[in-house]
Amino acid sequence: MATRSKSLGHLALQKFKSNFWGVLSFSLIGVFIVLALGAYVIAPDSSVNANQMHISIHSQPPGFEVDIIKVPLENSEDDFWDWWTGSQPDHEEIPFSKLDKVDGVFVYRPYDIDGEQQAFKKLDIDLKEDLELSRFREIYTSTKTFILGTDKYGRDLLSRMIIGTRISISIGFIAVFISLILGITLGSLAGYFGGMVDNIIMWSINVTWSIPTLLMVIAISLALGKGFLTVFIAVGLTMWVEVARVVRGQVIVAKEYAFITAAKALGFSHIRIIFKHILPNVLAPIIVISAANFAAAILIESGLSFLGLGAQPPTPSWGNMIKDHYQYIILDKAYLAIVPGVAIMLLVMAFMLLGNALRDAFDVKTAS
Repeated sequence: MATRSKSLGHLALQKFKSNFWGVLSFSLIGVFIVLALGAYVIAPDSSVNANQMHISIHSQPPGFEVDIIKVPLENSEDDFWDWWTGSQPDHEEIPFSKLDKVDGVFVYRPYDIDGEQQAFKKLDIDLKEDLELSRFREIYTSTKTFILGTDKYGRDLLSRMIIGTRISISIGFIAVFISLILGITLGSLAGYFGGMVDNIIMWSINVTWSIPTLLMVIAISLALGKGFLTVFIAVGLTMWVEVARVVRGQVIVAKEYAFITAAKALGFSHIRIIFKHILPNVLAPIIVISAANFAAAILIESGLSFLGLGAQPPTPSWGNMIKDHYQYIILDKAYLAIVPGVAIMLLVMAFMLLGNALRDAFDVKTAS
């Protein structure tokens, strides 16, 4: 019985599955994507931007625990989209070290990181019934654990890290999408038609290529205003040149294939030949370069946020978090800057390893 020949796509998938680092990096990227999509469901602090501040417990180490009084708020309303955008807190959190009831009034001693004995404060809370101290503790107090500690504003670092994943993942997707739209369109036109069209597009590519990427992104960000949406557009507009050069080279080679000559002889339109016959056969290098551009976009966004040109506070961004806490590196709280730095390193490394694995998988010379 004759053996059935396997397609190049099937062979590439088999080679990718056998690449340990490729599968590991793909799995790690999948974890980050899940964290980004379900950020407010997964994060301990589900408030908008995980921005609940407790100055009295700022800069605490991982695993820090503190007793919290939860004072209900009346202006909180549930919304269906809270799982995506975050919710308004339904209670105010007050860290305390001691709670008591004096003359029918509940009083508490605020938590002090220096261990000083502060004066008791009256608890302003509207109770519908007279509660014993033990019952009050059961209903309105809890012990809160900060797995990664708190930042310099007393916010939950883990929640900020999880929600900050959205910025890095989304900047990669949007920037790569913009670069692919521009790069594939212009690169395919330049490679297919050649002549004056090729000269004009190549001139644009060379001019854009000669400008340092970071400086161009900064210029676009300053022109359009600060904010992560501007950064998405700016990064995408600086990455299309590399895609265009690769696509152009691949199209120049592919348009000489016999089946392309046959398509022209049959009278097919140029658009149909480019998008239905040429581009499907040059997707492999585009996929590989997209993975590398994804990693580059994450690094650029982090750099811009560190410079104050990216996502603006209180929106959590890994670059912003490093900027807020880099001075702690010389103190005994270096983890405040190291944690987001490690997250950036892991995500960028995962995309670079994924790109290498895809390159090896699509290398038909080694396919068996």
